[in-house]
Amino acid sequence: MIDVFIIVIFCLGYFAITLEQKIGVNKTAIALLMAVFCWVFIAIKKCYACGINHYIDMTLQSLNEHLHEISQVVIFLLGAMTIVALIEVHDGFKIITDFIRTKDKRNLLWVISLITFFLSSVLDNLTTAIVMVSLVHRLITDKNDRMIFASMVIIAANAGGAWTPIGDVTTTMLWIGGRVTTGKIMELLFIPSLISLIVPLIYFSFFMKKELVSIPSQLKDTSQVYGAKTIFFLGVGSLIFVPIFRAVTNLPPFMGIILGLGIMWTLTDLIHQKRESLRVPYVLTKIDFSSVLFFLGILLTIAAIETAGILKSLASWMDTYLGNKDLIATFMGLISSIIDNVPLTAATMGMYNSNSYPVDSKLWEMIAYSVGTGGSILIIGSAAGVVVMGMEKISFTWYLKKISLPALIGYLAGIFSFLVIYRIAS
Repeated sequence: MIDVFIIVIFCLGYFAITLEQKIGVNKTAIALLMAVFCWVFIAIKKCYACGINHYIDMTLQSLNEHLHEISQVVIFLLGAMTIVALIEVHDGFKIITDFIRTKDKRNLLWVISLITFFLSSVLDNLTTAIVMVSLVHRLITDKNDRMIFASMVIIAANAGGAWTPIGDVTTTMLWIGGRVTTGKIMELLFIPSLISLIVPLIYFSFFMKKELVSIPSQLKDTSQVYGAKTIFFLGVGSLIFVPIFRAVTNLPPFMGIILGLGIMWTLTDLIHQKRESLRVPYVLTKIDFSSVLFFLGILLTIAAIETAGILKSLASWMDTYLGNKDLIATFMGLISSIIDNVPLTAATMGMYNSNSYPVDSKLWEMIAYSVGTGGSILIIGSAAGVVVMGMEKISFTWYLKKISLPALIGYLAGIFSFLVIYRIAS
């Protein structure tokens, strides 16, 4: 009976999160409440099962075990978001946009998408989507074309984040959780992720009018904030260095992020003695801490569901009715078009333990791809999609009619290519 209450809380909470704009309550508040109430019922369940004298210790032990892993993800995100914010306040991303020279609309679609794809493999897909959609808004005047460009940014950002351990929260969770390694995930998922982008790109290249666009004069301005290039290359270098740091020291990834942030903090303090707006204390006021707390609430909620044994029951159901792990991973990707990929990844890690499926098992590599790229099938399936939806006022219906089919075909093509590559690599 207690499990039923936990499931009801989870479903109601997620329903409220999807209706955030209509009910006027921030999704972070809902996620935090959902997490606490789920753990309260866990405590009640253990009280009935083990007696009043033992339930507190058992509940705290379970909570602390999960909090050990969750805190590493949260610290990593805070460090990465601060580094990215430092690059943004220095206008460092202008270094990338200055390379855009084409005036052909179709070529521009490919350039924007490919830049997004590779940028999101280093940065998080949410930040990449914001930066690239802001650029698209300044480049494309036609509303319909702009929505197609913005939609391709969503697909490219999600695809780019799927093939590196630091490109998306999903892969970061699997990486920190010891499910995948840097070399293997890049080797197996680069081509499938690229194919999931190329397929819809080819589709829209045929239907987009062959027109020229003019680059606005403000994008041609060569002036830069003092230290922009240094901060950009140091920031991106810090993010790229994290996997190397872990391989050399065997310390967790959040230590590498803290190292990079510490170096950048020291540097910016030295070169911006009188420019407070370019130093870390000011940048920290610009960090979206609500997103971090949202992840915290979601991960704690999933941890509660796992502790209750619900995820094991779900795994048994899928094993019984789907059986094949390839089908299960593909199915999880389709679900990620409705449910955020963070809880889905956490749920999968809870359903299948690392003893049965050790590091770099086919299941984990396939989950990294499917859950990461499957969120592009619907606009509400990823954080990048939700943000772009608000920035460009893209309706759920428009995206469903225009984008979902090519995104789905690209997703399935990527699945097929992964299976081929994995068989060859094996």
